[in-house]
Amino acid sequence: MYKTLLSLSTATALIGGTAMADVPAVAVDIAPVHSLVARVMAGVGTPNLILPPGASPHEYNLRPSEATALQAADIVVWMGGNLAPWMEGAVETLAADARVMTLLEAEETMLLNFREGALFEAHKHGSPDHGGHDHKDHAQDHDPEEHAHDDHGHEEHTHEDDHGNDHKDDHAHDHHGHAHGTHDPHAWLSPANAAIWLNLIAGELSAADPANASAYFANATMARAELEALSVEVNGILDPVRGGSFIVFHDAYQYFEADFDFPASGAIALGDATEPGPARIAEIQGRVRGEGVDCVLAEPQYNPDLVATILDGTDANTGVIDPLGVDLAPGPALYPQLIRNMAATLAGCL
Repeated sequence: MYKTLLSLSTATALIGGTAMADVPAVAVDIAPVHSLVARVMAGVGTPNLILPPGASPHEYNLRPSEATALQAADIVVWMGGNLAPWMEGAVETLAADARVMTLLEAEETMLLNFREGALFEAHKHGSPDHGGHDHKDHAQDHDPEEHAHDDHGHEEHTHEDDHGNDHKDDHAHDHHGHAHGTHDPHAWLSPANAAIWLNLIAGELSAADPANASAYFANATMARAELEALSVEVNGILDPVRGGSFIVFHDAYQYFEADFDFPASGAIALGDATEPGPARIAEIQGRVRGEGVDCVLAEPQYNPDLVATILDGTDANTGVIDPLGVDLAPGPALYPQLIRNMAATLAGCL
């Protein structure tokens, strides 16, 4: 499929008479978003990936080669400071003259609120009155005043209301030196968001490179059709295990949960990957042992000992779920394979 697409896109670019030298240099923060950009640029150019596979986007120090790629970029596509606060200054300083596309700030992006609690209730996801997402024009009232939360004993506070989502007035909370905004930043794990972003990416590329606009938008259109087929495939993988209960390592998956109406029962660590305190661990252990949770999922980037602690004395299965595509080759095929692998891991664990 991709070979055919490359041929079509290359032909489109050649008809336009555009030299490869005119294609903008594009830098992208994480591999899943890089995959979407690479898909839109297929046959025209190749974006640069800033964050290497296996690195956590929550905390990272740029290497010289990565800083150089950012500095050379005509366009920067990244999730935003809520996911990668360390990168905000780098974008402002190194890519001061670049066009910057911040996906979490795009009006079209569907956002979910950052969850503070260790335990989740199933009715918070996929309920008929919100369908898992809220657009920014459906924002709920929210007090923007900044305030702090202690991760030891105050996990009951959550930003989720009865409808789940969208408070545009982002503010920070302190968790042992970590800060996060109102919204969960792992929005790439929603194929619905990915489909929205494909057109936005095509528009940004076309504005900088109008000669290749037809190729960018043709690629985006075909990619959206592929995502529709992917969602059907993933629902087919998950349908046999619906009703199973699972715990995730850190609260990164609620966009996937909402898109596929498959809610988690809780998360060992917060969505910003802050180390959980004893109270939170005890709360998760209580749910796994007391409610017969079927599966506890680890991640390749984080401490497996915490998962072993949670599993101790239980019959729960375990698996390793990957929200970034650590073991996948960067490129256009990474994003659909990432979503497919997540569904297969979850189904296998349950």
